[in-house]
Amino acid sequence: MSADNNDHLVQSDDPSHPANLIPSLCAKFWTLGWVTGTGGGASIREEYAQTPDHDYIDLVYIAPSGVQKELMKPADIYVLSLAAQAQSLDRRQRVYLRSPPRYKPSQCTPLFLAAFTKRRAGCCIHTHSHWAVLVTLILETQGPGKDREFRINNIEQIKGFGRGSEKSGNLGYHDTLVIPVIENTAHEEDLTEFLEEAMDKYPDTYAVLVRRHGVYVWGDDVHKAKTQCESLDYLFQLAVEMKQLNLPWITDVEPVVPRRS
Repeated sequence: MSADNNDHLVQSDDPSHPANLIPSLCAKFWTLGWVTGTGGGASIREEYAQTPDHDYIDLVYIAPSGVQKELMKPADIYVLSLAAQAQSLDRRQRVYLRSPPRYKPSQCTPLFLAAFTKRRAGCCIHTHSHWAVLVTLILETQGPGKDREFRINNIEQIKGFGRGSEKSGNLGYHDTLVIPVIENTAHEEDLTEFLEEAMDKYPDTYAVLVRRHGVYVWGDDVHKAKTQCESLDYLFQLAVEMKQLNLPWITDVEPVVPRRS
């Protein structure tokens, strides 16, 4: 179901409004090589939105398919009702409150919705970062049983990640960051069940790698999702370069105890 008369949902002078923020973020991600060739995207959940005529609960704003991400406009954004979607008997039937005049819905949509429903995330980002892809390829060479997780510890940037859903604080320098890896599928939306399985198996993760494809990263809000996505890409690049130097990703580093005066 779609309605083209709800353009007011994507019209705002506030730069932090989801319809303005998604194009802004995607333009930035394009400069980083994360959303090249219309690939990748982002989605933001707004728990409560108020307009002159209506109050909305749990709106989801989604970048469309087929748009050059650096050229995206607020008018290109889809808006979906999470509450209405939850009541739909067919998970593949989207309940859109607002659809753009051109472009198609993103095949990432059900994966974004998984982050919102299973993690109560406020933002989910999907990138085609080549560092993410390279990490999955490196893991693939480790053989069956050793290719399902990316693990790294004793790196300062790990502090950019929360300890887990409904847990306070962030990971520490000596903690081990674990990101599950799922296999790619021919059609993106078919990844959904495997992404959800990974979320269930790794309840504290904020990201899932897709082999030979990219990564999905989410957070409680836009700020946290962006911070974790940037931190993760830094770690992926570092991991690839460490592998080139035959440096291990997992190390045993003795904690340094501060001197007391």
